[in-house]
Amino acid sequence: MLLAVMGSPHALQVDGVGGGHAQTSKVAIVSRATHPLADVDYLFAQVSVDRAKVDVSPNCGNMLAGVAPFAIEAGLVAASDRETSVRIYNRNTRSLIDAVVQTPGGKVAYDGDASIDGVPGTAAPIKLSFLDAMGSKTGKLLPTGRPREIIQGLAVTLIDYAMPMILVAAADLDLRGNETPAELDSKVELLARLEAVRQEAGRRMALGDVSGLVVPKVGMLSAPLRGGTVTSRYFVPDRCHRSHAVTGALCIAVASRLPGSVAHILAQDGPASPVTIEHPSGRIQIDLSFAPDGSVASASVIRTARRIFEGCVIVPSHAFSHTTENDKLRELCP
Repeated sequence: MLLAVMGSPHALQVDGVGGGHAQTSKVAIVSRATHPLADVDYLFAQVSVDRAKVDVSPNCGNMLAGVAPFAIEAGLVAASDRETSVRIYNRNTRSLIDAVVQTPGGKVAYDGDASIDGVPGTAAPIKLSFLDAMGSKTGKLLPTGRPREIIQGLAVTLIDYAMPMILVAAADLDLRGNETPAELDSKVELLARLEAVRQEAGRRMALGDVSGLVVPKVGMLSAPLRGGTVTSRYFVPDRCHRSHAVTGALCIAVASRLPGSVAHILAQDGPASPVTIEHPSGRIQIDLSFAPDGSVASASVIRTARRIFEGCVIVPSHAFSHTTENDKLRELCP
């Protein structure tokens, strides 16, 4: 059904509402909470553009930003005056996230002064705090127990915080690290090499055969150039992200504070928090809080979202196994 909604598989997704890129072919499914400590459940679906594949293994922080405002306006959560805190249970990673939404007068406010690099204009801030993101898919921050190891001749860090990732230094790939996404996407041999490393990393991280899946992701890192902590190029996984995924930024931020990791070696010296990651569209700042033992207790980031449209998507009957030939179309309405 989601393939039909988004128009996959097709490079332009002309027969659906997808945007023809991995960043714009995503779905957030929201329901009343099943978790006793949450207000709502959120299931993320990554709909492949050029393959008939829907992957529900990862979380998506950028889509997550829209969950709390939607939940309030859909009547799933009662709004408070000034601001409303919504606790979200992400079913993909079995983790909790607190979202704080501006609700003056008990209504969601979308206008504001918060700006996000890579997103036009300004909007009201939405603060997302990830509470238990360590070992999101593998159960461990370091699935292999090592901060750095070798895969196919490359020194890598295999780490799982909000998103399982493979971190590699750009210099080890004979790259500067500040290449544009278009430049990196054109390097067929590079993409093939990263995919081979990713598949081996999946096995080492006990994720099994990850071919055809979007996790783990790859982060290609280098020293910062604009006063940040570290520079990142984030692969999703067969293309370079035009800016940066939130969950990937959280993972890299935590890695930058982990001695011996690829990120820590490249990171600029500075306070433990915040961590600023430079990406193709600008910067993203992550605030970390630490437990008494030095481990990361939570990671927070500011995002924005706005309601763009609402209505019905017409889905062909072949998308439903239970339809008959007389059911030519079915409407999916909120």
